[in-house]
Amino acid sequence: MALRMGASASSFAGSRVAARPAAAAASAPAAAAPVTRRAAVRVDASRVCDLTGARRNKANTVTFSNKHNRKWQEPNLQHKKVWWEGGQRFVKLRVTARAIKTLEKVGLEAMAKEAGLDLWKLPFEDMRPERLAWLAENPRRVPVAKDAARMRNPERLAASKKQPKYPVYEEGGRIVWIRPGMEASVFGEQQQASSSGGGERQEPGELKVTISG
Repeated sequence: MALRMGASASSFAGSRVAARPAAAAASAPAAAAPVTRRAAVRVDASRVCDLTGARRNKANTVTFSNKHNRKWQEPNLQHKKVWWEGGQRFVKLRVTARAIKTLEKVGLEAMAKEAGLDLWKLPFEDMRPERLAWLAENPRRVPVAKDAARMRNPERLAASKKQPKYPVYEEGGRIVWIRPGMEASVFGEQQQASSSGGGERQEPGELKVTISG
């Protein structure tokens, strides 16, 4: 076998390399596509007066050389609780300082009617006398809607050993569900009674030994 000087023999000489079929190429694992992150959607609450509909104004900042630069003039919005005599409640509104002055002269119902605002659908603070009396009698009770799926069989309910849970307010304002008889453990009435009684208080699980000499 004669070889030319300066050239090396290849092991693939004379062999035919066939291209990979399209099906095989499709079944091969593709390269991982670059992960693209979507931009975070930022939603800003519109600064609009609830009663007058006042919005921000487009204006210009004029320099000494009479150059005009565009700027925005935002309304002076205030979070206000307004007394509504017809509903016996404080209605929470977001109004401008100018609307507050108009509110004192015209009245809430007249301005709400002109703006097409339903006062019954606004956030409120109930101040009805019967509501305040109920809160005074039930300081920790949470208002719960009537459950249609509640057990209605009185015999089965009386035979049940489990007492139904009901929600109450904790000291921090958090709502917890307890059973009847657990009020002392939740509100700490037993700890207050033991601390006010005086004397030494023995911690649970502590063994007290007295040695007399």
